[in-house]
Amino acid sequence: MGKPIFESIELSEDIYVFDRIAQYEDDEFPLDRLSENELLIEPGLIYRHKD
Repeated sequence: MGKPIFESIELSEDIYVFDRIAQYEDDEFPLDRLSENELLIEPGLIYRHKD
């Protein structure tokens, strides 16, 4: 991917931590596999809300 994977990110005063790399299937990232507390960030990185 050539870009750094940050351990955590801040978005609208909420903190999210890196969880995993998304699986690319049928030319897309299936968003229905994300949990309610997760975000998909380009280029296919999944972050979950820090509890």
